[in-house]
Amino acid sequence: MAGISWPMTVPSRWELAAEAVVVKMRWVGVVIGYLLVNVEPHPAANAVMLNALLGLGALYALIDTWFSYRGRVFLGDFPLAIGALEAIFIGLLCYFDTGLESPFRYYYLLSLICAAIRHNRVVTYLTCGFHCLSCVLLFLSLPLEEQHLRSLVLMLVLLGWATWSANALAELLKRVGEHMHQLNQSLEEHRALLEERIAQRTRELEEAQARLLHQEKMAAFGLLAAGIAHEVGNPLTSISSLIQLLQRRIQDSYAQEKLALISGQLQRIQGILRELITFSRPAAKERVWTSPGEIVQEALNIAKYYKRLVGKTLRVQVGDSLPAVYVVRDQMVQAVLNLVLNAIDATERGGTIEVGATVRDGEVIVEVADNGQGIQDAGKLFRPYYTTKPHGTGLGLFVTRQLVTEHGGRVTFESEPGVRTVFRIHLPLR
Repeated sequence: MAGISWPMTVPSRWELAAEAVVVKMRWVGVVIGYLLVNVEPHPAANAVMLNALLGLGALYALIDTWFSYRGRVFLGDFPLAIGALEAIFIGLLCYFDTGLESPFRYYYLLSLICAAIRHNRVVTYLTCGFHCLSCVLLFLSLPLEEQHLRSLVLMLVLLGWATWSANALAELLKRVGEHMHQLNQSLEEHRALLEERIAQRTRELEEAQARLLHQEKMAAFGLLAAGIAHEVGNPLTSISSLIQLLQRRIQDSYAQEKLALISGQLQRIQGILRELITFSRPAAKERVWTSPGEIVQEALNIAKYYKRLVGKTLRVQVGDSLPAVYVVRDQMVQAVLNLVLNAIDATERGGTIEVGATVRDGEVIVEVADNGQGIQDAGKLFRPYYTTKPHGTGLGLFVTRQLVTEHGGRVTFESEPGVRTVFRIHLPLR
């Protein structure tokens, strides 16, 4: 039958909601039928047959209810079969009661309302045709003295009117329901978008706050380091002058040997102070062509004073012929230093930290590897303030990724817990 849109095997939200209404209407009809047959005003003459038919109706309503609770529509793919069966069922009820004057004739209207709610306009009109045919057959089955043509015509007109009005009302409800569903979907999409934007703004605020905190800490550290270097440098200069004076005046070989040792240690301290002053100076923002080896070496010159490096092996493998990269030198030194310090913290005594630099696929790659405990929660790794160290601030990896990203690079990692973890800084060659 062209033009008929049969219900799908998987019901829509409207069909499930309509099915719940239809199920309740069917149960109301069954209960009212039992009351009509057995209570008001006195039991019907064919009460046994009518109760049997109502029992079939109750069984059908029960099956329909079970399917409804499972999110399905009973015989949903065969709406015309349901309409034909209901026409036969209602016709038999009227036949065994009082014919066209039976109160069960209103079940035809109830069936049409259910069809309009559950199905489309074509199915509802075809169901009306089944019911009109049922009424005509019921009229013809009555004795001649009980055949009232006016009752038949009135019933047919009533069925036609009920079909038109039920279809109009059902279509209106369907359009309103679909419109409300679209509005609800739009509202859900806007809510999800709003939550995503709020989350994004929150992350941006946290990152900005983390960058500001890091800059303040570095500025405070610079001032402290510069002050310490100045206060310690002056006495060291005086001591160094006295050592040189004693070396010129004392001729004893033993004393000369000890003074030379003292002078060497003084030079070592002065070298540390120079490195401290270099690291604490205000960070430059100008990009310069810098060798990856120089970046790694400067970072290691600072890391070698880290107390947690004691008892661990630091291996360096950086080629001399690596091409230069166009970077802010201080920022790249800080990025490499953060990775080295993290690797030192991740290894136990006896562990090994390896630092290297290579060129691959148009990138300079600086690697920092360790054989420590590995990464447990990689999803939170680069978040600001996230740390697994009791003494950490959670800013090292976050700042490293920010600095490398600003240079058009990226930070990657691989980790096998308890075996090996590698962090890589990828910097493009330009």
